[in-house]
Formats: sequence, structure tokens, C-alpha cells
Amino acid sequence: MADSSQQMSFQAGEAKGQAKEKTSNLIEKASNAAQSAKETVQEAGQQIVAKAQGAAEAVKDATGLNK
Repeated sequence: MADSSQQMSFQAGEAKGQAKEKTSNLIEKASNAAQSAKETVQEAGQQIVAKAQGAAEAVKDATGLNK
């Protein structure tokens, strides 16, 4: 009987360890996805700023304010 109990305890511990590993992997994937999204948003923001600066320069050139 103790042998069966020990086996069940071992299996429960093994299942718990696997669940922790899966959770850790999911958290890592979510973190990587969040980091990637952050970088994408930052790049988009930089492109928008560059385009706005270019547009401002074009307006200055067109109105003669850049001389």
C-alpha cells in the first residue's frame, strides 16, 4: 500500500513540475511577444516623428521660412 501511495505522490510531483515548466514557457513567450510589440510600436513612433519632421521642413521650404 505504501508503494502505491509513494507512486501516486511521485506522479503528482512530476505533474506539478511539468505544469510549472509549461507555465514558465508560456510566461516567457508572452514576455517575448510583449517585448516585440513594444519594439514595433517604438519603431512606428520613430517613423511618425521622422515623417512629421520631414513634413515640417517641407512646409518651411514652401513658405520660405527655412532660409
